[in-house]
Amino acid sequence: MIPYGRHDLSNEDVAAVVRCLRSGVITQGPVVPAFESAVAQRVRARHAVAVNSGTSALHIACLALGLNRDAWLWTVPNTFVASANCGRYCGASIDFVDIDPSTGNVSVPRLKDKLMQAKGDGCLPTVFVPVHFAGQPTEQETIWALAKEFGFRVLEDACHAIGATRHDEPVGSCRWSDITVFSFHPVKNITTGEGGMALTNDSALAERMRLFRSSGITRDPECLQCAPRTVNASGLPSGVPGWYYEQQVLGYNYRMTDVEAALGLSQLERLDHQLDRRNLCAACYDRAFDGWPLRRLTVEAENRSAFHLYVVRILDNTLGTHRRVYDELRSRGIGVNVHYMPVHLQPYYRELGFSPGQFPEAEAHGTSAITLPLFPMLTDEEQAHVIEAVGEAVGRA
Repeated sequence: MIPYGRHDLSNEDVAAVVRCLRSGVITQGPVVPAFESAVAQRVRARHAVAVNSGTSALHIACLALGLNRDAWLWTVPNTFVASANCGRYCGASIDFVDIDPSTGNVSVPRLKDKLMQAKGDGCLPTVFVPVHFAGQPTEQETIWALAKEFGFRVLEDACHAIGATRHDEPVGSCRWSDITVFSFHPVKNITTGEGGMALTNDSALAERMRLFRSSGITRDPECLQCAPRTVNASGLPSGVPGWYYEQQVLGYNYRMTDVEAALGLSQLERLDHQLDRRNLCAACYDRAFDGWPLRRLTVEAENRSAFHLYVVRILDNTLGTHRRVYDELRSRGIGVNVHYMPVHLQPYYRELGFSPGQFPEAEAHGTSAITLPLFPMLTDEEQAHVIEAVGEAVGRA
């Protein structure tokens, strides 16, 4: 089976992990801060907070942004459920904005129209989560301008998009957002096994996220609220005892281990190569599928996509064509997938009042999209096999 995504582990990656294992410090040591610093430097952000998954990063970001039961989080239906669930973890209400079918990303005109309506109704979002679908950045500068106009915070779900750029600005720089989140799941462009990271330029947000990832506990003398006042033998203040710590909020154990961070640091060194290879493979697909009865996602001229995914849509989707093509490709050893079944149609969200027909573009995408294999180790022969099989399944023009 040729999977739709596959991690790439080098000898250097293995050696980095072994060094960490033999160092005697495998968690809460120096490697996590080193990884945070390296990613922050790469994307030009001031602060980075590493955690154990992209979902955890979204959660602590929402907490830091003050999301609560009186708030609304908006996102898109064409995403993994975590983009919406992070708001529900905080008790917030959820709503969605439909997508632009040409990119799979949020439709900015629909976002603006929905904001105008929500302003009149008095229910503007507290946080909006744009998703960089398949690795292509959203129109962040326009979304940021809308955030300033309507007074909401922007949390970029860039779990697909480390290494991508818009107007030569790295995704993760937070030039047009409050916080950006990455995922390091094994099928992502770099992996830590499991893992994630939140980036921000706001030191207060960074400190809040660090607090939430570590059970709400701090030992920082400058942040302590109830530290005992002790004196030495001479009766002079001797400072805070070395054993003292405080839980200041209800936090979570979301820490990344040094072992995972060691793998991430090593992987980060190959990110440019990974991106180049993904873009070359995507270009090969584009050339092969030109004129075929497939709809390819458009990469905007301002963007360089990270191409975490390569998604096509079946134009002739009558009489179960989508299911037939999916099943046929799987039967030929091609591990295609569907990204994504719309979140609002999941049973949990239906129970919250969502129903078919509310976000037609995302629904049409979900019933016609096929994710094809795309990863740096995909060989020319494997890709040729995929192209041949797709052609036979959909019928070449």
